[in-house]
Amino acid sequence: MNRYEQLDAWVDAHFEEQVGFLQQLVRVPTSTPPGNNAPHAERLAELLQGFGMAAEKYAIPEQQVRDYGMESITNLVVRRKYGEGRTVAMNAHGDVVPPGEGWTHDPFGGEVEDGKLYGRASAVSKCDMTTYTFAVLALEALGAPLKGGVELIFTYDEEFGGELGPGWLLERGLTKPDLLLAAGFSYQVVTAHNGCLQMEVTVHGKMSHAAIPESGIDALQGAVAILNALYAQNLKYKQVTSQVKGINHPYLNVGLIEGGTNTNVIPGKVVFKLDRRMIPEENTAEVEADVRRVIAEAAATMPGITVDIKRMLMCEALKPLPGNKPLVDALQKHGEAVFGEPIPTSGTPLYTDVRLFGAQGVPAAIYGAGPRTVLESNAKRADEHIVLEDLRRATKVVARSLLDLLG
Repeated sequence: MNRYEQLDAWVDAHFEEQVGFLQQLVRVPTSTPPGNNAPHAERLAELLQGFGMAAEKYAIPEQQVRDYGMESITNLVVRRKYGEGRTVAMNAHGDVVPPGEGWTHDPFGGEVEDGKLYGRASAVSKCDMTTYTFAVLALEALGAPLKGGVELIFTYDEEFGGELGPGWLLERGLTKPDLLLAAGFSYQVVTAHNGCLQMEVTVHGKMSHAAIPESGIDALQGAVAILNALYAQNLKYKQVTSQVKGINHPYLNVGLIEGGTNTNVIPGKVVFKLDRRMIPEENTAEVEADVRRVIAEAAATMPGITVDIKRMLMCEALKPLPGNKPLVDALQKHGEAVFGEPIPTSGTPLYTDVRLFGAQGVPAAIYGAGPRTVLESNAKRADEHIVLEDLRRATKVVARSLLDLLG
């Protein structure tokens, strides 16, 4: 039995324990909002200690977290040093959107049925907290000479942009890896992703009685003019094509609208929030300036309407860095060996925390346990789940890749 087969055998022998670990993680809710995620970090640290892994705890100051829009964040870092050489960090996030409606399984139950484990964050990305942990445990159990080291980085604000998760750790020099692997799915290695601009637009008019409309200025009509102008941009965006496989074109979505006071009142204020996805080829400053221009020009066509624009989020796109080749090559080689099919590289229209590492010059790749598409996993929808065989095989792929990189 060669070393790769020994790693595989260890993962198989301990897989029931890994599934139990994931069930424990799913059963501690991390819905964001409200974003009270420190209890999950405490439970995770306790479970890691049971595996002989001491986690450093970094609690973000309460007021900073509340100003951010969440309740509590404690980030965890586990450091395993084997000798001189490169450090490979692995990052997964524990925060997740609320469960919503339509579940046929307990969203925090971790129920296993027909080879699938159900629960919010089972696929994105508490599963990879276990993928990475058990890959490291398998590697260390091998007893082979190793060099360099590993960091497990478990954070809790990906849904809010990652600034108080990986961003906070990177800013303070608490992690400086040579390579980064981040939570993903099993059938492709993602090396690039979209950027994202989110803005809150407040349209001001003048509230008045609907019986005397001439005495008011309808903020909703102003908002409609602006929305029509923004949606017209999407027709232009579809003419722009990314050269990154897996990414199509830019897109703008308005996901929330609030306004008005009553049916018989001319609305004096309307607020909407927009999400502008940016392909890797776009310049973020130019994109924001253009969105602001479109809004201002549309508002100017509506007498009496004024607009306030607040940037909520600016996430840069992830662009491939050439230094990620050893990591990508290892994942592709072992992915094909374990899954029995080629594992291509691709981009994704999502945005992730990985961009924060890329901005610091850390070569990165996104790979972990999961299906071919986000849609198949039901991530962010009812009955989110992970196929346990994907979890088992992805853990083997990561363990084998670590051996190549550190052996």
